[in-house]
Amino acid sequence: MPKNHISHYDLNKLTASKDALHNKEEVLILTPMSKFLPEYWENLNKLTYDHSLISLGFIFPRTTEGDDALKELENALKKTKREKKLNFKKISLLRQDSNSLQSQLEKDRHAFKVQKERRSMMALARNSLVFSTILPSTSWILWLDADIVETPANLIQDLTSHDKPVLSANVYQRYINEETKQPDIRPYDFNNWVESEEGLKVAASLPDDEIVVEGYSEMATYRPLMAHFYEEKGDKRAEMQLDGVGGGAVLVKADVHRDGAMFPSFPFYHLIETEGFAKMAKRLGYEVVGLPNYLVFHHNE
Repeated sequence: MPKNHISHYDLNKLTASKDALHNKEEVLILTPMSKFLPEYWENLNKLTYDHSLISLGFIFPRTTEGDDALKELENALKKTKREKKLNFKKISLLRQDSNSLQSQLEKDRHAFKVQKERRSMMALARNSLVFSTILPSTSWILWLDADIVETPANLIQDLTSHDKPVLSANVYQRYINEETKQPDIRPYDFNNWVESEEGLKVAASLPDDEIVVEGYSEMATYRPLMAHFYEEKGDKRAEMQLDGVGGGAVLVKADVHRDGAMFPSFPFYHLIETEGFAKMAKRLGYEVVGLPNYLVFHHNE
């Protein structure tokens, strides 16, 4: 771009519609990454949405594991480029300027006692990532966790066709059932939920600087969890209203972030990170929706 070049963008003409691909709407896929999984990268490259309309953004923690993940992704990028299969519009690799948990083992990062600290760190990383990579031409943002290793190839078309401001897929996990010794699936992400009376009571009983953490026996909220609403033969387009979302596979209209919805790193109505984001989006007047029968799959460690 020549020196002193002036670019003009009319955001009033920017669309985020149910016919996203037909209207050539740009999508920004964002992934905080502390561990690189080849299956994640393979699945990403299988997405059938026009790759020239997709930008990618990654943020890595300042840890040894983050260093390794960055190197492995860079190697995957080089390999894909050599094979002349790298057609994304733009790829941004960021290093966190905030702290991260040292251990990324599943049992450590999901321990109840570290949730407030861990998710506060994750919120800072997500905010750095989205506000550093969003472009004036971005219509949609797809938050896709680095552990999501299997999605429908038409993921972006499927989600944008619902034309919702915030839309979450249902995150499940493949495993071998010990009783049947056969491959099976089980719910994984319990952060997609509908608020309950008990949840409100728990929140009201907490000090201002404490958060409600969903999915732990230490803090029973009895919230209806989208993970439990999956029906094997149900309509994949079935929708349900949500009050909280996880970060597994969440499609957001870019204007939701432009209007100020971010990931609070502090207790916001006793919620934090992705669940706090859902609360903030709803406070801004946006609808938050989930797809109980539309599954994506989390890596099984």
